[in-house]
Amino acid sequence: MKIVFAASEVFPYAKTGGLADVAGSLPVELSNLGHEVKVFMPKYNIFGEAEFGLRYNWNIGAIPIRVNNTVHSVHVHTTVIPGSNVEIYFVDCPYYFHRFRVYTNDHDEDERFIIFSKGIIEILQRIQWAPDIIHCNDWQTGLLPLMLRDNYGWDRMFDKTSTVFTIHNISYQGKFSKAAFHKAEIDHKHFLSSGIGEYDGGVNFLKTAIFSSDVINTVSETYAEELLLPEFGCGMESYLAERKDDFFGILNGIDYNIWNPGTDPHIPYHFSKDDLSGKIKNKKFLLEHLHLPFDENVPLIGIVSRMVPQKGFDIIGDVIHQLMELPAQWVILGGGMRKYEEMIQQIENNNPHKVAIYIGFNNELSHLIEAGTDIFLMPSHFEPCGLNQIYSLRYGTVPVVRKTGGLADTVQDWNETLAEGKETGTGYSFNDYTGKALLQSLQQAINDFKKKDMWKKIQINGMSKDYSWRCSAEKYVELYKHALQKII
Repeated sequence: MKIVFAASEVFPYAKTGGLADVAGSLPVELSNLGHEVKVFMPKYNIFGEAEFGLRYNWNIGAIPIRVNNTVHSVHVHTTVIPGSNVEIYFVDCPYYFHRFRVYTNDHDEDERFIIFSKGIIEILQRIQWAPDIIHCNDWQTGLLPLMLRDNYGWDRMFDKTSTVFTIHNISYQGKFSKAAFHKAEIDHKHFLSSGIGEYDGGVNFLKTAIFSSDVINTVSETYAEELLLPEFGCGMESYLAERKDDFFGILNGIDYNIWNPGTDPHIPYHFSKDDLSGKIKNKKFLLEHLHLPFDENVPLIGIVSRMVPQKGFDIIGDVIHQLMELPAQWVILGGGMRKYEEMIQQIENNNPHKVAIYIGFNNELSHLIEAGTDIFLMPSHFEPCGLNQIYSLRYGTVPVVRKTGGLADTVQDWNETLAEGKETGTGYSFNDYTGKALLQSLQQAINDFKKKDMWKKIQINGMSKDYSWRCSAEKYVELYKHALQKII
């Protein structure tokens, strides 16, 4: 198949969240499966052309694209994603994208991604490359499926092109005034009478994508089920229910070349499920550098997270004093809302011999935490997919999670599997979104940590799981085949 992958951020060029990781990895795995893939993203000025070997495409030159009654010159730069043969096209319009950040609160945020979507289609026309699939991601590309049929419906080149739209986090929807369709030159009929783009008197890019894409998916099976419920659907649940026959969940993968305890350059001691001796050495190394005492019988609990309510910091706050009374040590990496940063800072001040924190982001430390901790805490209110719990499984660090979204799909509760007469559990989970439930689940994990043979079994169970991008890519190929059936 010929596949276009369109995203507002792609690792390693620009990243604010998990979308960039998906966009930098999934296309490469699709290519490895034998498909021809081209990736498209905006050319922000947060990275340099020389840094990644970008080349200006003189064959295409300047493309005039009209947005909001103004014609802008769009240019194209290309390179290949590092370590692959996947070509990536950068849509370059300095007026919109040279703002030193990926997303803005500027008045023309809708225009920025209108020109990106139009730019993708115009580039495809100029290189005469008719894709089987255009895979759009999140609200920034939400108008593209409709544009393909409305603005560019005259071009027979796209008659056999299907569109797939992935929701990475439904709370980000791209809500703008009703003028957005005018700016994009989309027929006003799509706005009138609660049309496919109208929402609360304005235009909703995400809703537009839900009704104009051939197939929709999200990044875990459980999150797909949750999005049909008012608690999680953020107002989109009824629209997704209308498309339920074309709405699927596919779990994100991780790059096992990067997250591999056997080869990870960020950790001092390598290890595997066949030889875990390096893990205790990493724990000792980590504790020494955090200036905390080492005791192999005291579990070290790790958190790597944004400090926001979605990630469970509100219920952590509800039981913070009880958590500090547990016989465990803590290392916490992240940043976010000031009140949670101050809360974490305070517990470090009050417990200097059992708590170490790092406010901000540190890639090397995140790898060391996964390799050196015994337990990883991830009590999210909702979690479309989640990656850190998958990293933890890979590194023999037992996750304690709330049973929601991708956390429910990737962490099998040890006690639940025991109740079924099996020993296949990979961690611990709780259902109720309360501090009490979090505390009870964490207490259980700490108690079981003392049972060394059982704990090692849980570790090896987790390390034996395959959450690589190869598995996810194969499922996306099946999703694409389903999308192609929609236009035959």
